[in-house]
Amino acid sequence: MIAIALAIVIPLGVACAVYMNEMPGPFSRFVRTISEAMTALPSIVAGLFIYASLILILGFDKSGLAAAMAISVMMLPIIIRASDVVLRLVPGTLKEAAYALGAGQWRTVWHVTLPTARSGLMTAIILGTARGIGETSPVLLTAGFTAALNLNPTTGPMVSLPLATFEFVKSPEPTMIARGFGTAAVLMVLVLILFIVARIIGGRGAGNLSKRQQKSRAKRSRADSQRFTRREATRLASGEGDTASSMSKRSLDFGDTS
Repeated sequence: MIAIALAIVIPLGVACAVYMNEMPGPFSRFVRTISEAMTALPSIVAGLFIYASLILILGFDKSGLAAAMAISVMMLPIIIRASDVVLRLVPGTLKEAAYALGAGQWRTVWHVTLPTARSGLMTAIILGTARGIGETSPVLLTAGFTAALNLNPTTGPMVSLPLATFEFVKSPEPTMIARGFGTAAVLMVLVLILFIVARIIGGRGAGNLSKRQQKSRAKRSRADSQRFTRREATRLASGEGDTASSMSKRSLDFGDTS
């Protein structure tokens, strides 16, 4: 379910953040207002919206796909807002340098803005994932609950870690309650790991590259330098050839004149 939700919200969330930064205007302000309002949206409301639209109106069964749609509604505003903040931190001098070299707006976004803000965008995605992992009520409304393992997200009910914790703790059996606490511990550790990774990745500001990224950029810079050197040598060689041919032609013309 989380994988399906990420496949939906990553391109949509990053695209919305890029649009809000690159295309200021009334519609951009409207999108920013909606995303800010959705940040405080109760999860039960998102679950009811997907339940009413997909299951009641369109006739879909309760499944992991419907739960992924509900989870994506909760993850999307987090990714949009965090990505928007990160893209604003990209130095304007980098964009101006790209424009000065003749790059267009969207080419600058693809080759300058997004690579510079890559670490921050990864942090935004991880924070959105942590939000989606902890959702319970949207999954309960749209996917139901099953004790059996179901790996097909398009048919049949599915279960998530928060929902399994809820169902286990409700049981009067001590062993089931112990399983519920174990599931909750796994969920807490998973979310903690995600936040630690987000902290490590997000510790670098926009434009501050890791050692691997610095080595990759240095390698590409050397390749560009060698390519420019070869191009300049070819140009000089062709220029010398043209000069020699023109001098030979002039000498022939001078001989004919004599």
